[in-house]
Amino acid sequence: MSGDTCLTTLCATPGAKPKSCSFRAGSGLGDKYVRLNVGGALYYTTVQVLTRHDTMLKAMFSGRMEVLSDKEGWILIDRCGKHFGTILNYLRDNKAALPKNRQEIKELMAEAKYYLIQGLVDLCQAALQDKKDAYKPICNIPVITSPKEEERLIEAAMKPVVKLLYNRSNNKYSYTSNSDDNLLKNIELFDKLSLRFNGRVLFIKDVIGDEICCWSFYGQGRKLAEVCCTSIVYATEKKQTKVEFPEARIYEETLNVLLYETPRVPDNSLLEATSRSRSQANQSEDDDGFELRDRVRRIHVKRYSTYDDRQIGH
Repeated sequence: MSGDTCLTTLCATPGAKPKSCSFRAGSGLGDKYVRLNVGGALYYTTVQVLTRHDTMLKAMFSGRMEVLSDKEGWILIDRCGKHFGTILNYLRDNKAALPKNRQEIKELMAEAKYYLIQGLVDLCQAALQDKKDAYKPICNIPVITSPKEEERLIEAAMKPVVKLLYNRSNNKYSYTSNSDDNLLKNIELFDKLSLRFNGRVLFIKDVIGDEICCWSFYGQGRKLAEVCCTSIVYATEKKQTKVEFPEARIYEETLNVLLYETPRVPDNSLLEATSRSRSQANQSEDDDGFELRDRVRRIHVKRYSTYDDRQIGH
């Protein structure tokens, strides 16, 4: 054996009882292999490796503590043997390749703490911190749990807000053939937009509302536009619910809310870029602010009437 992990599972001999023994310093076993049974996983290593660092293993194999062995000579250690190979590698080389999974690193760190191997504990803690920083979420999307929570999120947001409401169970009719596919397309577009504009727009999901699929757009605490993607159609003398995917309209409204990224005061550069003539940019700040609010209000009224006759509250 070379000292690497042996993955053979040990089958205890019926009626066999472990025996106590001890390793004494200077017994001449330092360069000889010993056989370890750690929770059913078998390992070969030397006493020299096990006593190289001031750990519990050194206490066990330097005569300070008694160890248990079976009749075949395997030293029994009542711990999980999954990561013991990594522990041996650290004892040999003062370094070891850590698992990539966070949970496995935590498991290894627990074993290192049990064996009092502080250097390996420090490595695990550093790796966990690095992974925590590396896996920091790109964007967080709140899921609304109540109307009051929605109001608080929108009022407290310092950024424009895009909300997607989707609740397939709200339908009381059958769906048209393409409705399920279009509903998924709306959800996929929401995910793409949230990744693209996560630093500039707050995206929220609503799965408890009374619509099937509806987009809402907010700026500076008030609703600017709404795109409802469902309608009732008649086919073969029965009603059906149709879900549409107005991709171009959704992109347009998302870009429109980016105008509300600015603080809640008039933006002179925005006014200058959108004014009809350059001379209007030299008016007073109060006049500019009134002009901007009046122009946005007219655009919103016109926008509502182009695709929905219902009155939508501001």
